[in-house]
Amino acid sequence: MKFRLPEIPPPRLIKALRNYNMLPAIVFLPTRRRCDEAATEVAADRSQRTDPDLARRRQELFEEYSAQFPEIRSHKHRKILLNGGIGSHHAGHIPAWKLLVEKMMSQGLLNAIFATSTVAAGVDFPARSVVVSNADTRGNDGWRSLTASELQQMTGRAGRRGKDNVGFVVVAPGQFQNPPKIAQLLKSPPDALTSRFRATYSSLLNLLDAFGTFAQLREIAEKSFAFRDTARRISQLERSVEAARKRIGGSIKDNDYGITVDTVRAFERLTSVRVRLQEALPRTRAELRQEWLREHVIVGRVVSKGRSSDRLFLVLNVYGDKVSAMRDDGRGVQLALSQIGKVYEGRFDLDEESFERAIALTESGENRPLEEPRRRDSAGESDEAEELVGTLINSLLKSGLTEDQTRTAHQMLWDLWNEAGYLESTERDIEVLRDEIWLPFDHRARVLDHFGYLEFRAEKVTDRGKWLADVRVDRPLLVGEAIRRGIFEGLDVPSIAAVMAALAADAERNYGEIYLSDNILDLLTRFEEIVFDVSNVEWKFGVEPAPDLNFSAAAAAENWAGGMSWQELVLRSKAEEGDLVRLLSRTGEALRQVGQLAESHPQAADLARQASEAMLREPVR
Repeated sequence: MKFRLPEIPPPRLIKALRNYNMLPAIVFLPTRRRCDEAATEVAADRSQRTDPDLARRRQELFEEYSAQFPEIRSHKHRKILLNGGIGSHHAGHIPAWKLLVEKMMSQGLLNAIFATSTVAAGVDFPARSVVVSNADTRGNDGWRSLTASELQQMTGRAGRRGKDNVGFVVVAPGQFQNPPKIAQLLKSPPDALTSRFRATYSSLLNLLDAFGTFAQLREIAEKSFAFRDTARRISQLERSVEAARKRIGGSIKDNDYGITVDTVRAFERLTSVRVRLQEALPRTRAELRQEWLREHVIVGRVVSKGRSSDRLFLVLNVYGDKVSAMRDDGRGVQLALSQIGKVYEGRFDLDEESFERAIALTESGENRPLEEPRRRDSAGESDEAEELVGTLINSLLKSGLTEDQTRTAHQMLWDLWNEAGYLESTERDIEVLRDEIWLPFDHRARVLDHFGYLEFRAEKVTDRGKWLADVRVDRPLLVGEAIRRGIFEGLDVPSIAAVMAALAADAERNYGEIYLSDNILDLLTRFEEIVFDVSNVEWKFGVEPAPDLNFSAAAAAENWAGGMSWQELVLRSKAEEGDLVRLLSRTGEALRQVGQLAESHPQAADLARQASEAMLREPVR
């Protein structure tokens, strides 16, 4: 059911909460922009009451705090916070500002905070009331419903210990509000924990270097929390396999025919092969010919209609058992596959000159008809295969059995045929589940083997792989290839910062409107050649390639590392401060990782250390 309810204006909402003595409140809104707009609207409303004593204490705390974090003095919401007692809290604000808002809220200095749902899981500042305005939230992939755990985190902020006997949760009208859905989520159990363990190049190199074999890596992966459901399913199937083995063993106990569990399984396999051979054999000559036509009537070949007709056709397309063709007089026709007589050997292009040549060569006899299969040939091949299977089946029993004993033994094997089939299929299911866990590691191991970071056959990390294992960054293989190919050597600090930022940033996020310099643009173009090479190998071995480089992130990092002030960077980029801090911090940390390679790559390491210091200056920490 869709609820299209008008949103209560934020000033009216806060006034209503005040009238019912339900402040301070945390109001959850779906987007960053709406949080900022709502805080501004409430602070601008002259009818809102303000407490002079609280305003004075907010100013004192701000002065104390800004001495430690001077970047908050120029924050665009400073007056809103100090004068109105209203805060906006989301990932778009710098960490120092968010800490100040949290501190004021914890000390009871604010009337309300407008926040996104992600705030609920990351901080611990309670309020008397929590307002939920939407049953949906907006993430990187668009709109989605709140989860039970998210809603419980949000509503869990209602009620201050030692101050409130109860906390209030208000479900307010909104564009994406759904009261029945909210009620359902509140009654739902918390969402199941999900592991963040993934097969990565770094984890593979470190685990292989530590444990020495793929078998041990596979065992570790199978025991990980990430695959607990798969492991539980494998355990259940293994118990089923063991039970089936015992049932078969009990049925053949003390037999005189040499039948074992392995004999029963081999019989099931061989008889299944014989059934498939019989099913694959065309029962009539017409069926055999139809299969032959499907294989050989292809685009560009000349065919005839019927056995006795001299009319020739060039095949233009084939749709199942329907053939689109051009007649020798140039007219287009549709034929059923069963209407085709002869099929000629040559293949020709579909242009006019090739068409005329195809007809002429066929009429002259140079383009000869293909030889059709004979049913006795196909039947003969199948008979030979079936005879071999029959011989193998008879060899399963011990020699010297009488005809009656052989008949009784075969009956015993047939009686256990379904049980053996279940055993076979269940063991295949177990292998499929094990591969589900291991294959991501296997695929990445083959990529690393291609680039020389490990030896796949020897199950050994190479010297090159040992230094790459120490580089704990988001895209280690791309960084490793850049270092190995000398991309980082001879660069300056802004250049290496720009490259690392392009790698460290979220591919979809826009970090502003600053243009890249020509030098950095040329450098990233060179780096994209590495990305292309690595991606091709990853596609080959079934690994999802890394996202594209983020050029807007590179531009922001280039200017910051080059000495641009924080105020100018924010002004010129027009990016949100919180996004910039996270980008530059991640870039600086990635550069620190490269800076540890002093022994293997001293020049790149020294430059990376200088760049990390340039990136991790205030207010980036």
